[in-house]
Amino acid sequence: MHAAQHEDRDPAAGDPAAGRTRRAPGSAGAVPGSTGAASGSTGAASGSTGAAPGGGRTGAHGGGTRAEGSRSVFEPAEIGRALTRIAHEILERTSGAGDVILLGIPTRGVPLAHRLAGRMEQVEGHPFPAGSLDITMYRDDLRLRPARALGHTAVPAAGVDGQIVVLVDDVLYSGRTAAAALDALGDIGRPRIVQLAVLVDRGHRELPIRPDYVGKNLPTSQREVVRVLLTEVDGEDVVLLGEGPGASGGDGMTR
Repeated sequence: MHAAQHEDRDPAAGDPAAGRTRRAPGSAGAVPGSTGAASGSTGAASGSTGAAPGGGRTGAHGGGTRAEGSRSVFEPAEIGRALTRIAHEILERTSGAGDVILLGIPTRGVPLAHRLAGRMEQVEGHPFPAGSLDITMYRDDLRLRPARALGHTAVPAAGVDGQIVVLVDDVLYSGRTAAAALDALGDIGRPRIVQLAVLVDRGHRELPIRPDYVGKNLPTSQREVVRVLLTEVDGEDVVLLGEGPGASGGDGMTR
């Protein structure tokens, strides 16, 4: 991830918890009980990510239904090709990805991380670790919204210290989700490098964050809503663009 490494939240919101000081990735030790075993590199993400399909995120992606007036801007075949390209780019930029860990941000970042790991395995012939990173308690809008269920964090048993961690999400908007993910990651270990892969970059950044891998750059207005639907969560693969109130993005944050 380039520049300051942070993603999506409300500009008016305060810190995720009173007295919290933002730390760079890896600046803190592991939090007891905060991680589980990473799941395998292939297959759909498990339902243990905590958020129900479409739950938690508003605007950037909702449930598995198509809102009236929305139009498709990224079809299944295009999504597949984009993920294949990103997988190859990760392998090329990390010299075979021998020390790469893919961590998806719930909800839809988790199945995307597993898909990327599966494609990388097809190329290299061995599995790659893929897991999830819950950012619920690190959101900067935490005090402004109703209480929500905690998601699931799953990292390899060996941890992330000294590794290349690729954070995976579906939509990059304001950058506040990535910021929360960096804070969460810093509390479980100290990666050597942190990178960001997103399926869609819709612009309108509010924080100095730039993704390392992008499936599609999608110019949008602030009033438009980007909805990513994935087979593992919603029953189909498609990215929809439509009009909506405000510019809210995924997980309730203005991404």
